[in-house]
Amino acid sequence: MESLNYITSCRTEESAGHDRVWAQIDMDAVLYNMESMRNHIRQETQIIAVLKTNAYGHGAAAIMRELEKVPYVWGYAAATYEEAKELRNQGARKPILLLGYVFPYCYRDLAHSEIRPAVFREDMLAQLSQAAAAEGKPVCVHVALDTGMGRIGVQPDDSGLAFVKKAINTPGVIVEGMFTHFAKADEEDAAPTKRQIALYEGFRDRIREELGYDIPICHCSNSAGIIAFPQANMDAVRAGITLYGLWPSDEVSRTAVPLRPVMSLYSHIVYIKDAGPGVSVSYGGTFTTTKEKTRIATIPVGYGDGYPRSLSGKGYVLICGQKAPILGRVCMDQMMVDVTDIPDAHEGSLCTLIGRDGGCGITMEELGDLSGRFNYELACDINSRVPRIVCGGSLG
Repeated sequence: MESLNYITSCRTEESAGHDRVWAQIDMDAVLYNMESMRNHIRQETQIIAVLKTNAYGHGAAAIMRELEKVPYVWGYAAATYEEAKELRNQGARKPILLLGYVFPYCYRDLAHSEIRPAVFREDMLAQLSQAAAAEGKPVCVHVALDTGMGRIGVQPDDSGLAFVKKAINTPGVIVEGMFTHFAKADEEDAAPTKRQIALYEGFRDRIREELGYDIPICHCSNSAGIIAFPQANMDAVRAGITLYGLWPSDEVSRTAVPLRPVMSLYSHIVYIKDAGPGVSVSYGGTFTTTKEKTRIATIPVGYGDGYPRSLSGKGYVLICGQKAPILGRVCMDQMMVDVTDIPDAHEGSLCTLIGRDGGCGITMEELGDLSGRFNYELACDINSRVPRIVCGGSLG
């Protein structure tokens, strides 16, 4: 999606009826990012595509359907049972791993739908065993190991070993995998992550030597780990933010694994008016015109769509390949921008809120910096009121 011509043709074919606002999802970029990560890891290492929070706001169902055809994608990771169930309902056939705590009300359906929970509490093992017996199907689980995140997970010590032993011997429960999560892989100092890798590997070796059990799927690396810690590739890696062409942090190398942004965000100008000096704009009158003539364009997008209100007075959009600064406060459903210096702007002109227009671009990272958020949050906050329009791949 490098050119406005591509944007326009795709909009004409796919996004009719969504002129107020739409998020364009470039499936070719998804596949490019997957291949880029694939080329950076061992060929035998599989990739788990992290599709939680509606694929970080990008649309989980469409991305899942594209990745179903990619042979090195082991499966998907979600945060909640409801997310995993929706993926199954939308046609996911590959394994789905739940990364957080799963509540007992859904244990029977985990067995029925072959959804893998993370386990780290003994009561979970007993309840999963009962659910497996009731369904007549075993439950595959992944042991969560806390090596330094301080979140969920058993400890890599004798107590953790006792838990793994109990899990292995629990009827109806199959220990399919074990994972940990890096807390600082996106920082310049590599020492903390190397300590986490060493703790994981030492504990894995204890399971093998003391319990006589080889865990089939060992996985540590998140997106930053994929880029910066090839020694943590193991059996699988979990591709999250990099799947969507976004960077884990400014401290992670941008040359080792080239990425392309997957989401662009568009709208149109719906009204233009000329204002003389002394005219206040939007709530609170935080901006007042000073020029002899200011052309003010209204765009029908606001924080009700997930566009950050904190961009008020400091963000911008792209119109006719030029920057149009936001004037005053972003409203719930509208915002105003200055098109005084964009003579070709007219009612109906395309507005790029995230993405490229000609030689100019606005990235999630840039908007995150301007709004005081980070790119993960910005992507996730583009809500369901904004339709996702898929282009490229085998679906577009």
